[in-house]
Amino acid sequence: MKKLKYTFKSDVLFKLLFVKYPDLLRRLIAALLKIPYESITEFNITNSEMPPEALGKKFCRLDIAMTVNDQQANLEIQVENEGNFPERSLFHWARQYSLALPESEDYSKLPRTIIIAIIHFKLFPCKEFHSEYEALEVTRHTRLSDRLNLHIFELPKLPKAISAEMGLELWLALFKAKTEEDLNKIEKMGVPVMNEAIVAYRHVSSSPEFIEMERMRSKALHDEAQALRKAGLDGEKRGEKRSNKKWQGVVADKETTIAEQAAEIARLRAKLGE
Repeated sequence: MKKLKYTFKSDVLFKLLFVKYPDLLRRLIAALLKIPYESITEFNITNSEMPPEALGKKFCRLDIAMTVNDQQANLEIQVENEGNFPERSLFHWARQYSLALPESEDYSKLPRTIIIAIIHFKLFPCKEFHSEYEALEVTRHTRLSDRLNLHIFELPKLPKAISAEMGLELWLALFKAKTEEDLNKIEKMGVPVMNEAIVAYRHVSSSPEFIEMERMRSKALHDEAQALRKAGLDGEKRGEKRSNKKWQGVVADKETTIAEQAAEIARLRAKLGE
């Protein structure tokens, strides 16, 4: 069983693939939002650029922002659960929503803003792989506004048995695929758009353009990991220095009795989490 060197979950490949093949992205969005492909009359990627200087930066997000009819949507892939994902999703929604209002325009001009996340970990305690969120009144469940819309797709919860008629599940199976065998199973179903997506994947993943971008991205991620590790070690050292100073202050206080010292040391241990 041959493992894929790069999968659809690779953020560089994900973005480069769908920027180069926007009709595939349009079909994917139609499946994710459960709307007819033909109903999308306006479709435009608004952040198609991937300049080398951006790929080389730490903490770079490779999402895809687009307009879909009169709405704005943002699609991203998240492989690792770094914590606080719901709050992070709301933050990105709020930023995109607030930036959509032209200067001096009325709030009614703000567009419906949709955040779509395909994640490779379990997030919610439910069996469904798709969760959709809006702003609702907690008792009557009436909608406050249609402007807020979040879709989260959890890949580990996909059903094991997927047929050619299951359009949404087939798209997500592409993102979940880890081996050549996984892709071959999808190809054998004979679904034209899936085979088109796999052909596009093979073309992009073997292109010199992608390989160079992936090299730069991998270096940036390595630098990011190193920076976070160093920040953590520096924080530990600063904490140790503060702890030592406080301990020295306790011991140096000649007016403090042994019992008081013990109580003070216990208090400091609790405060410092030692």
